[in-house]
Amino acid sequence: MILRAVLILILFQANHIFGQTSLKQIDLTHGKHKVGFLHYVMADSTRTYNRIYDYTNTQIARPIPVSIWYPTSQVADNSEPITVLNYLEILKEEEEWEHLPNEQILNWFYYANTPENQKHLKEKTSAYPKAGIAEGKFPVVVYAPSFQASSIENFALFEYLASHGYIVIASPSRGTENRWFSNNNPKEMETQARDVEFLIKEVAKFPQADMDKISVMGFSFGGLSNVLAQTRNKNIKAIVSLDGTERYQYALLTKSPFFDAAKIDVPYIHMAQKDIPEIVLNEDNIDAELNTIFDLYDSISNSKAYRLKFHDLTHSYFSTLGVLFQQRDTRQDKSDAEIMESYKWASIYALNFLNAYLKNEDVALAFIQNKPLENGIENGLVSHKFKEPESEPYSFQDFNDLASKQHYENLYELYQSLKRMHPSLALPEGNLNTLGLQLVFNPETSEQGINVFLLAAKLYPNSANLFDSLAEGYLFMRNKEKAIESFEKSLELNAQNQNAVERLRQLKD
Repeated sequence: MILRAVLILILFQANHIFGQTSLKQIDLTHGKHKVGFLHYVMADSTRTYNRIYDYTNTQIARPIPVSIWYPTSQVADNSEPITVLNYLEILKEEEEWEHLPNEQILNWFYYANTPENQKHLKEKTSAYPKAGIAEGKFPVVVYAPSFQASSIENFALFEYLASHGYIVIASPSRGTENRWFSNNNPKEMETQARDVEFLIKEVAKFPQADMDKISVMGFSFGGLSNVLAQTRNKNIKAIVSLDGTERYQYALLTKSPFFDAAKIDVPYIHMAQKDIPEIVLNEDNIDAELNTIFDLYDSISNSKAYRLKFHDLTHSYFSTLGVLFQQRDTRQDKSDAEIMESYKWASIYALNFLNAYLKNEDVALAFIQNKPLENGIENGLVSHKFKEPESEPYSFQDFNDLASKQHYENLYELYQSLKRMHPSLALPEGNLNTLGLQLVFNPETSEQGINVFLLAAKLYPNSANLFDSLAEGYLFMRNKEKAIESFEKSLELNAQNQNAVERLRQLKD
């Protein structure tokens, strides 16, 4: 049987019972669209890969299995939706055990071969295979799975989003060299981010994909790669994190040369597991601070950020496969009914967040900003808070935009009025000097350049360099008297200014 490495937070250690759940009992209300599904394999020729059980050690281009859920209006009356078993056949392929008999799936992959789990395999989903994509433009959700997990791990959520008018694309979480992650988590985090970027390029091949409205979504380890991908791909407009590891392993995130919390400038939502109980903290040697710390959330300053905690969900149940198949931990897990109810609300929050920021729906925005009770959520089920972006400092560029509109006239008055409204406003000497020189040596804007230098001289009255530049501007404009006056002032401030000495000798000869 394959043994799967797990993160500390998955907490599957002991005291298990078997859950009894179903897709129907999760009770997600689908939208107006039927859901189509495609699965195929692409290759990233820029990276190499070894199949883990190919003992010839042959290197190939990195395979990228692609799963896509989408709105469809082309479902034939006699069409049958795919089953949960069909999804697990994809898991089988992604684990590189394509030829494993289906009756061995539950024995082989992670989940107990119980009567309850056998029933799940027969359940029909809401997705129809290979149906045509509906006409129109649809926002895109690019999904990064949890640690070494399958592209289909959250299929119920994906079908739900697709029914409400989204295209969802996902690939499995694979290591850099092969199916398994190495011990170099920063490298694997970067690999997952590159996989996300590959999927963005892949979904762009579909004319129905609205590439101006892209969100990334990830569960557990996938949250790390999504943060990295957003900071370097400005077409990503929102981040949805399903108990993402960026909360628990912020130090890992900071090891990436691409990470900078200041670059997170799109709306961000993190939905976290419940507090880990003391018995689990002690028995599994987990740091109690994981219940409270969230360095990334605290560091985000340039975008709206939402922080939710689901008090009836442990980490595993932010995925469909976890809700359906995962053995329950009697030390901390809630009842099946409570788990399914919370998974439903997590899905509803994800949809409303996407509707608010990709579709600009006011009702959805109100929903994610409301207190949970205002949304009809039972008291104590969800904790919720959000913060607005901090006011950005008024920059030199902002000042210049206004100054240029008034043709660089009355600059000191403009500076004073802005300074009253934005006390942190700073106009660096070097910026003013460069702007003044650019303007003054253009015959059409020479007077404007002089105005910039006069402002700069008022703000920096002891700068020999500014008076030297002002003098050069007057000289260019053939105002000899003013040029001499300014060169003399520069020399007074810096007796070693050889340019001023030479210019004055030339002007007075």
